[in-house]
Amino acid sequence: MAKRARGSVRRRRVSVGSAARFDELVQRALDSIPEPFARALDEVAIVIDDEPSRQQLRESGLGPDEGLYGLYEGIPRTEYAADWAFVPNKITLFARPLVEDFPDPAELEHEVWITVIHELAHHLGIQESRLHDLGVD
Repeated sequence: MAKRARGSVRRRRVSVGSAARFDELVQRALDSIPEPFARALDEVAIVIDDEPSRQQLRESGLGPDEGLYGLYEGIPRTEYAADWAFVPNKITLFARPLVEDFPDPAELEHEVWITVIHELAHHLGIQESRLHDLGVD
């Protein structure tokens, strides 16, 4: 799970702007993923929420005033087994924290891309420490 917030920042309420614009940024990020990694997207639902729930923050080890840009929920590919119970894999992108923290359109687009890659990497079984080494944290 990605803790994408940079420190404990008190959240303020702002409009996320055009939902269609944010959807477009997410689609461009998804379209940029090369094969064979793009095929892994068939195994994951991509969801856009306004912001994380209190439960999602708590389960990620964050307080109510901290932010989360994205969250992977599911079983990473590296942990699949013949006897596993099906749990849907889901990547959730949280529009409000991203828009708040990256008001510049180019920076927002880049951070959406980083967040998508980061969460997809968790689905592929890549640990947080390795993502840090790769600069995708």
